Amino acid sequence: MNDFEPEDIERLIAVELARTPSVGGGDADFLGTRPVDWRDLSPEQARAEWRALREWVEWFTVRYNVAVSVVPACWWKHGALVEELSALRVAHLAAFDESDSGFGPIGWHERLALARTRLQHAGAGCSSGHFELKPRSWDAVTDEAEWDAWITESHAGRDTAVSHE
Repeated sequence: MNDFEPEDIERLIAVELARTPSVGGGDADFLGTRPVDWRDLSPEQARAEWRALREWVEWFTVRYNVAVSVVPACWWKHGALVEELSALRVAHLAAFDESDSGFGPIGWHERLALARTRLQHAGAGCSSGHFELKPRSWDAVTDEAEWDAWITESHAGRDTAVSHE
């Protein structure tokens, strides 16, 4: 058995990763896809991600005959629906990646079955036109003094050792 130092292992992993061709090219992860964190995208990244998501949603809703009551035409105006569809898109891309061992497609369909209820709730009410929900706001809702007292008090004494004898 070889005795490797941690630095040796890290170097070997780096060399192997460098030799592994990137699926999809560019900055793609090993599977050629990555989750989208919508709130941290630059304007350029957001435009590209929105285009890719729209293309996928249009394909997905036709391919899987998804009712307008589940994914309405105004899907992009519903944050929760965008997040759910975005997650499904990434799961789909990973499941059908060429590096998958063959279990990805069945896993994708299992995830889709679990997501259908969430999809129905996320876009509910817009099957015959967009229904604008009043967005929730936290402006001037939280009493800052009460908040500061709570976070200070909620962890008070946590560093004290507790005897479990």
